[in-house]
Amino acid sequence: MSDFLAEEELLAAIDMGSNSFHLAIARLDHGEVRKVASMSEKVQLAAGLDENNHLNEAAQQRGLECLSRFVGRLGAVTPNRLRIVATNALRQAENSQEFMQRAAEILPKPIEIIAGREEARLIYLGVSHTMANGGRRLVVDIGGGSTEFIIGEDFEPIHTESLQMGCVAYTKAFFADGSISPKAFERAVAAAKKEIRAIASTYQATGWDTVVGSSGTIKACRQVLVSLGLSDAQENILYEGLQVLKDRLLKVSDIKQIDFEGLRDDRRAVLPAGLAILWAIFDVLKLDKMAYSDGALREGVMYDLLGRFRHEDIRDRSVQAMMARYHADQRQAERVVNTARHLFEQVAPDLQLDADSADLLRRAAYLHEIGLAISHGGYHRHGAYLLQHSDIPGFSQVDQSRLALLVANHRRKLKAEQQEQVLKSGGLPLLHLCLLLRLAVLLHHSRSDQQVPEVQLSVKDSHTWQLGINDHGQANLLFLTDLQEEQQQFAHWGIHLEILNTAPTLHTSPLHTPGQEA
Repeated sequence: MSDFLAEEELLAAIDMGSNSFHLAIARLDHGEVRKVASMSEKVQLAAGLDENNHLNEAAQQRGLECLSRFVGRLGAVTPNRLRIVATNALRQAENSQEFMQRAAEILPKPIEIIAGREEARLIYLGVSHTMANGGRRLVVDIGGGSTEFIIGEDFEPIHTESLQMGCVAYTKAFFADGSISPKAFERAVAAAKKEIRAIASTYQATGWDTVVGSSGTIKACRQVLVSLGLSDAQENILYEGLQVLKDRLLKVSDIKQIDFEGLRDDRRAVLPAGLAILWAIFDVLKLDKMAYSDGALREGVMYDLLGRFRHEDIRDRSVQAMMARYHADQRQAERVVNTARHLFEQVAPDLQLDADSADLLRRAAYLHEIGLAISHGGYHRHGAYLLQHSDIPGFSQVDQSRLALLVANHRRKLKAEQQEQVLKSGGLPLLHLCLLLRLAVLLHHSRSDQQVPEVQLSVKDSHTWQLGINDHGQANLLFLTDLQEEQQQFAHWGIHLEILNTAPTLHTSPLHTPGQEA
């Protein structure tokens, strides 16, 4: 990835929502992201989830066909300036990997399945960049499968939550046969209220100055209210207006009969469920009005991507926050990071490791000891668990899985089943990063600021690495014993590690593993 993004260069984001897929293309204009093209298609991925959360073939086909059309608009966007994120439907789907593998044949970049709170953070980023007013905001985004709630100030979120309620999911649950009844509507409202009450006290205690809604459901309700003259002069959604809209909707017996001015045809089927969720939000949080923002997840994704080019990567801030939270030894982490970088730079061209791989290795090196906050015994496994299951701003689920695998395998024995996991998650590049991290950690077992032996790492062929040690008398017996043990561990994963003493005063000779003939 380049170190900067020039003015006029294009950025793009694909947001694979549970109801609709969106493509946004923008250019950088005086530091701001200016949208130049967009596409949106109703895919209803969440409607394809069965009772076992298996995504059916029809929904997969709708998604793949939509992505094919989006790709046709991406000709002028280079892959490193594109991000593709997926939300609740693929978070829930048991066969999401199957869909992602099929999509990989179409897309120029892998899909990132993001956690609910990460989705909330990106939504807030998109909204905050499109709103002129300051102060503390409550941002609400009703999606197809989940609804996000964020309180923040300026560009920084304070609270982020993602609740399991959305217009497609609630349509399946409460309006599946297309009929609308007061009883069905109240059941949907009651289910939404139950979800919202779980966060209401925390959010109300924090408070907010303004309330902002984003995305399709809130936009559709607002358009209907404006058309009916039920909004205020600023076209805000009002509690009283929602009451009237609810009453009018309940006079309709079937979804096919909904005919409100301002409502698009593709929004008709999910309006009752979406309105029930919005009504519950207003009721539980005691809202009087809600403004609307065109900024949403896809805009947030582009601003987040822009931050990476500007060296304002939220992922690095998250790494430092995790180190602080779990009291990781910063000096030891820096030692391992610097040595990992040194080893990486020597072999990256031969192993075909890119800048993203360098970033992943660096972050894993910083975080490799966070598990010590739980227990010294098996701390690599504790650290991996924390990385796999924490909400870490900026990281996709795949990113977190790969970080977790790096940390899980940075010490102790390497086993065949672990190798299989690593290869499945990130292929040979991830396996090679695991081995590089192991060497970097091993070189700093002494946890000392004293200079470690000079090392040179090279790749002889696909299965042979050569580690040259110019020890100048610094390499003690314990260190050399550790290296000999590491040779055996590398061999378990199919890599022959040759260790050479390259000190100029000595003949270059390999170190032998225990049991080898001298």
